[in-house]
Amino acid sequence: MIWPGEARLALSIVVNVEEGAEANILDGDKGPEPVDELQAVPHKPIRAHGNESNYQYGIHEGAPRILRLLDERRMGATWTAAALALERAPDLAAAIAARGDEVCCHGWRWVHQFHMDEAEERAFITKARDSIERTTGRRPVGWLSRYLHTDQTRRILAEEGFGYHMDDFSRDTPFWEHVTLADGTTRPLVIVPYALDTNDMKFWLTPAYSPEDWLKYAIATFDWLYEEGGRMMSLGLHLRIIGRPGRIWALRAFLDLVAARSGVWIASRAEIAAHFAQTHPAPELNHVV
Repeated sequence: MIWPGEARLALSIVVNVEEGAEANILDGDKGPEPVDELQAVPHKPIRAHGNESNYQYGIHEGAPRILRLLDERRMGATWTAAALALERAPDLAAAIAARGDEVCCHGWRWVHQFHMDEAEERAFITKARDSIERTTGRRPVGWLSRYLHTDQTRRILAEEGFGYHMDDFSRDTPFWEHVTLADGTTRPLVIVPYALDTNDMKFWLTPAYSPEDWLKYAIATFDWLYEEGGRMMSLGLHLRIIGRPGRIWALRAFLDLVAARSGVWIASRAEIAAHFAQTHPAPELNHVV
């Protein structure tokens, strides 16, 4: 890939906004979301008040810290947001919109969609799209599921006007996928791969994983992809995880390293998808790789 300005690397900073859209019996769920830091799950249909407040920490404390770091360094980001989370945090939605950052759909709520039939999934996708457009003033063009999607997800996305899909971990560059629509025709959809290994979620999946470990791994990934050239790096963040005072310094250190390096295009995923589509027109169906 040749990036704008002949940059050696495209860096995609992805900030997940899920807080307020997680499982809760008040929203009709069978039980509460597991506690992130402990993975404790009460096996009863009760409210987990403590964990609700753990999620709200991301809104009240984590988000302002992340916004401040990005503002100070004048760096843009893609905010992968569960639509209901933004509805319930209007100040955050307004702050993201004021920055001009992209918001990518991360579901209507932060729930799984793999069990949905086509009608349910289409309603889930369009409800999220329309909600985010109302809260931010811009219609989202990208989609990220909660881990798993269905065989019809990409077809629905293409039919509903989305430009790219994130649920892929197969490459360090975007690529095309031809999607067969309900009427039998095909439409190309840009796949902008994500990454799990540089994601801050590993902090509470692996309790021994320290901020020093995360920073070292993120820098190693950045350096290697920068050396190769023409690659894309995804840095996945969560308000309630990296936004903790014992971890946020590691993000600051990484962003400062990036800011000091020339030849880095810090871009939204929508910008990366658009650049790829412009410079690499979709191939004919029988030449797809």
